[in-house]
Amino acid sequence: MVEIEVPEVDYTEYTNRQLVMVPLAVLVLALVIIGGWYLATGAPANLGLEFTGGTELRLADDGQGDIEERIEEAFTAEPDSIRAVGGDDAYVVTFRADDADAGQLETEADAAGLEILAIDQVSASFGADTATTALFGVGIAFLGMSVLVFAMFRTFIPSIAVVASAFSDIVIPIAAMNLLGIDMTLGTVAALLMIIGYSVDSDILLNNSVLRRTGDFYESVSRAMRTGVTMTVTSMSAMIVMAIVATIFGIDLLRDIGIILAIGLCADLMNTYLINVTLLRWYKFEGVKR
Repeated sequence: MVEIEVPEVDYTEYTNRQLVMVPLAVLVLALVIIGGWYLATGAPANLGLEFTGGTELRLADDGQGDIEERIEEAFTAEPDSIRAVGGDDAYVVTFRADDADAGQLETEADAAGLEILAIDQVSASFGADTATTALFGVGIAFLGMSVLVFAMFRTFIPSIAVVASAFSDIVIPIAAMNLLGIDMTLGTVAALLMIIGYSVDSDILLNNSVLRRTGDFYESVSRAMRTGVTMTVTSMSAMIVMAIVATIFGIDLLRDIGIILAIGLCADLMNTYLINVTLLRWYKFEGVKR
């Protein structure tokens, strides 16, 4: 792993309230965005085809120009999205489940002279079941992480610090997905599960250094930061590169996963070394009865 020079942070210059002000403000803003999205759409994020049901057509680009305009004019139902697939000379067109059935879309595509390379259809009921299963999976992963953390530290404040940081690490990327127009799909759910793993890794590293190793509190925090920031920044850089390359080659799923992970890792840096450090400092100097 490439070693990154991590600057020393003098936490003694800041009060606990000052340290948590920024991450809490970002978390509240993210919750407001998600809440507003839920009130407007009935879901905390834009749901992809796997969760809403619908039909996806993969159409060949015949090179005659104005392909997107021809696609829009070809179908009675309005496409939910039209995106080019880089390197494949193809376009992927999606329709919501309630808008049209696969047979009608295939007939209209043939009538317009559009060549269908592939067609996939997901029923609305199956999509709803998939969404429920995905939500259940994220919930179980978060619950399992929480139980594991409490079992490891067996004290409330250090454990809740890890859980609070992980919660914020998930909420912030979901809000960013709404702002960036990234749909919630099985792939992006997998990215959110990966963020839980990254978050717990850096938080447990910090807690172990402070609670279980000898040395001054600030020395222990600095020691954990040297390792934790290096790991997180390296991973974040890799995700940014992946997102850029995927964008160039038109691989939308990898692009979305890279963006979500990069945002989640950035949030993890903020939450781990502001929220978590603040709670640990309060616990060490004010919360523990001596």
